[in-house]
Amino acid sequence: MSLLDLGLDSSFDAAMTFVQSTLQNINAGSEDPVVDIDFVRSRDPDTVLSAFTASCDVLHVMAHGDHTVTPTFSSTDGTIEISFEQLGEVAAGQSKGISTSAIIADGCKTGTGVWQKAVRDCLQGAVTYIGTSAIIGWHESGVFCSAFYGALFRNRGRGMTPAEQAWDAADRAIRAYTLLTDRSCPFKVMTLKPSQRARTLLG
Repeated sequence: MSLLDLGLDSSFDAAMTFVQSTLQNINAGSEDPVVDIDFVRSRDPDTVLSAFTASCDVLHVMAHGDHTVTPTFSSTDGTIEISFEQLGEVAAGQSKGISTSAIIADGCKTGTGVWQKAVRDCLQGAVTYIGTSAIIGWHESGVFCSAFYGALFRNRGRGMTPAEQAWDAADRAIRAYTLLTDRSCPFKVMTLKPSQRARTLLG
């Protein structure tokens, strides 16, 4: 997993620390990680952009989501903005798009149609995509992600592809979120496939 830190405020830093601790505890005692986990903590846009084209089991992007015309991840202090238009340009230049099995877009309203379209323009292949339908904070993120990774690690190696494992884990986490909070889960899961543009540039 690649976890991208775009220099967020303290509440999101707390959520990130919680997710990292959960993953470290699950991997404790194992000679090899149960899942390919790469933590990228960088405020350097070039490093962030290159991480999107790296192969991993899960690409987890924790940032503020801007759901305007051009979907953009941004830091609280406004010093970093990474749009999917930029990601598409980088992917096209390298002839290599996002090739992970699953993406968690851990920001506000990242499950909307405009985000789905933007992500599809950057895909190398089909992915399990987890986005949100509402404005979220550290609590929503922490509850969902801890349940997601607990389910993901529990089901490793049980005859499912990595994308199927991520879907199953997301579905379990959505149900767990509702049970734990008595509220509808703002996260939703779907399968996204490369757009025609991505197939032309990256195929």
